[in-house]
Amino acid sequence: MNFVSDNVYGVDEAILSAMVEANDQLATPAYGADAWTKRALAKLDEVFECKVHAFLLTSGTAANGLGLSSMAQSFNAVLCYGDAHINVDECGAPVMFTGGAKLYGIDDVRGKVSSASVAAGLAGFVRGERDSKPSVVSLTQASELGTVYSRDEIAEIAELAHGHGLKVHVDGARFANALVAQNCSPAELTWKAGVDALSFGATKNGAMALEAVILFDDKLAEGFGHRRLRGGQLLSKGRFLGAQMEAYLTDDRWLKNAARANEQARRLADGLAKVQGVRIPLGCDANLVFPIMPQTLHHRLQAAGALYHPWPGMGPGVDCPGENEVFVRMVTSFATPSEDVDKLIAVALAG
Repeated sequence: MNFVSDNVYGVDEAILSAMVEANDQLATPAYGADAWTKRALAKLDEVFECKVHAFLLTSGTAANGLGLSSMAQSFNAVLCYGDAHINVDECGAPVMFTGGAKLYGIDDVRGKVSSASVAAGLAGFVRGERDSKPSVVSLTQASELGTVYSRDEIAEIAELAHGHGLKVHVDGARFANALVAQNCSPAELTWKAGVDALSFGATKNGAMALEAVILFDDKLAEGFGHRRLRGGQLLSKGRFLGAQMEAYLTDDRWLKNAARANEQARRLADGLAKVQGVRIPLGCDANLVFPIMPQTLHHRLQAAGALYHPWPGMGPGVDCPGENEVFVRMVTSFATPSEDVDKLIAVALAG
């Protein structure tokens, strides 16, 4: 019963097969000039309903750092949720890639910032050139607490940001999970809502090692190929990234995988909600469940072999664990066995 992360599961078979097929081809052009990459980039244009500037990479940390570097210089500030992945989980990589930009964490609830909290954050920059100059608002989709930004929320934040001359970046490590949770298209949840750059994740949703920086602003793409190379992310055997992305997007596999992961999370949340003493204050928008449970139940689940994380940080913001309670994170994947969900629920109910 492994609910530690969606990273613990392996590679989608169709994606793995595509890589094997690419491996069998000889005399293939290197550095992304191959047929797989060209087809994959064309598919990304189709997915986002416009001509995008897409750059394939191997990790989300690189995607976030390089993406932000196109919008922030050393003297700039990037506004984000206080516990955002870019702020607490990437060992300063965004600071390194931007040459020293400051990450400014905003306190808010439910894992998301709002136009009001962003406005309050911007109001704190009053020292002129003595302050770092705000240049980017970064959102995480789905958020670190599993909540999802709606297109209206993004549009409202983007309108505020653009009105102050700032760009909008989205860390979309779980973009597919956020998308299938809503009745909208990839375009509506990104550039049509005002997003300038997206870190488009695939690794957590069935790929082996695959992310992409998607730039919707033509000016941001100027020189980005050089940034990718300097950041060590231009692979000589780039066909393996192209093959992954092509298979990921073909026949909506990325959406089907995300839908299955989300469904498993909803089953898990619904089952735990029936257990006495368990609260799920954030609901279940995507493929992450954050229950507050009694310590006794937490220990019983662990003794039964359930793996998940007690969660640090600011917490849900709308509820707090009481004495002898614990706030935990459980994550489902496209490959999470239904039997594991059923077993964890059964153990929890048996108490």
